[in-house]
Amino acid sequence: MAELIAGEEFGKLFRTFRQSAWRLETQFEYREPKEVPLLQSWLNGEPDDLAWMSGWLDNIRAIRQAGKEFGRVRVISEPLTDYLRWQMTITPSNVEAGEDIRLLPANRARELGLPGHDFWLFDEERVAVMHFGESGFVGAELVTDKATVARHRVWRDTAVANAVPYSAADPSLIT
Repeated sequence: MAELIAGEEFGKLFRTFRQSAWRLETQFEYREPKEVPLLQSWLNGEPDDLAWMSGWLDNIRAIRQAGKEFGRVRVISEPLTDYLRWQMTITPSNVEAGEDIRLLPANRARELGLPGHDFWLFDEERVAVMHFGESGFVGAELVTDKATVARHRVWRDTAVANAVPYSAADPSLIT
């Protein structure tokens, strides 16, 4: 495995891409330390003002206002895990900010031969293959090898073509 980037170095990818950033999200739970108490509060029925997401949502708005593309396909379990059920309740904020979020059942993703790893594809030329541990995101392996990037573009195109936009998803998934 190549050297992993994380923190500010990983965050810089979202400020420096020129045209497009797209993610394949394959896990059914991410265990990010900052999300654990938020998920637990949601499971307890407590309201969430989503203030913790304001920086991310502002970033999405700025990206979209600059005319750049920003999206993801979220591979979902059937039935949804608690984590994915929680994600469905906060996804409207991302969509309203301008992110194109689509959903793809896990069994369909497997049929299509999509990978089991998360990745970001930046400007059709760089892939950040994400790595996770017991406490969430560890870092991303930044890949520019043309064949590897081309394979990830095919996976992106396949996922997008077969996923359902969040706004058109089965209402039972998003309520």
